Amino acid sequence: MINLFNAQLDKLSIHKVGNKVRNEPLFLSDRPLETDDELRPLLKEYFLKPFRSKEENFYQYKHETDLEFHELFNLSTEIFNNPHQTHEVSKKIAHLLYDQSNHQHIKNGELYVAHFENMMIDNEQVDAIGIFKSELKHDFIQFDQQEKDLKIILQQGVALNKLDKGALIFNIHKEQGYKILSIDSNKYDTKYWLNDFLAIDFFEDENFYTKEYLKFCKNFAKDVVLPAEDKQQEVMFMNKAMNHFASNDEFNEQKFVDDVIDNPDLEPEFENYKKEKAPQYHIEDISDFPISNTAVSATRKKIKSTINLDTNVQIKMDFVSTDKVEEIVEKGWDEERQMYYYLVYFNQEEKK
Repeated sequence: MINLFNAQLDKLSIHKVGNKVRNEPLFLSDRPLETDDELRPLLKEYFLKPFRSKEENFYQYKHETDLEFHELFNLSTEIFNNPHQTHEVSKKIAHLLYDQSNHQHIKNGELYVAHFENMMIDNEQVDAIGIFKSELKHDFIQFDQQEKDLKIILQQGVALNKLDKGALIFNIHKEQGYKILSIDSNKYDTKYWLNDFLAIDFFEDENFYTKEYLKFCKNFAKDVVLPAEDKQQEVMFMNKAMNHFASNDEFNEQKFVDDVIDNPDLEPEFENYKKEKAPQYHIEDISDFPISNTAVSATRKKIKSTINLDTNVQIKMDFVSTDKVEEIVEKGWDEERQMYYYLVYFNQEEKK
């Protein structure tokens, strides 16, 4: 969990990074930007607002050999060790981004390198580095008041309501490559930003494993449970899976299988599906991990426990306990109508 409310924008440098392939220049500012009490909160909101509204998917610096060879990791460490050197280090970061701006589609733009204080992450107060880039320019008009007339002047600039690219590097878990958040509003060159420049990968903690395992379960329900049984059982499998995660602090795969999979024929199917699909969810070697309640809550909001029928009827099956589902909802076949049906038992209608 992060809290950016009390964050202080401590230092800020701005450079202009062109497209190297198109022979556009790299412009480096001589000095850091001096901000006043009017500009500083506007810039803080511009930089940090996208991260407050974004789901927390953390990353970390990764290198195939060792982190000591990761350029941006080393530059981040330089700033954390000596924030007063932020501007000089920001020039090296600008050079690094310029070297990666080697595709025709990559837009030029302003690079901002900031040092923040008083960031809260995982209940710990830390400093952080912000690396942001503005690319898209927007038309706006200014007015020039003359003696008897107003003159309109058309200009272009950066809209403060939308950050194009950004990363927050928190000064925590250095040995793992720090804990990082990234956003990219312009999806056409995500590889260049995430892989080539930042060179980051998912931060593999309980939040990550909880989300990935639940994604895996969702696709198992769709790919295996639904074809083998029916939509009701697919929905109920995910309902049971969510309830299992919500009621346990620690995940154990065997306990999960015993608790969630009622049909014994599906147990070997679950095992085979995991062997085949686990690598894409990074859970191939994972069978025990702490459960993140935050990740469970976020995932539950995305799970649709609804059966959509071709008669324009929907049945929402959101059960806290699934023990007596079969006694509440029955599925059958009507020979006379040649149609399936659901029979639902209830005590009274809820008036909402």
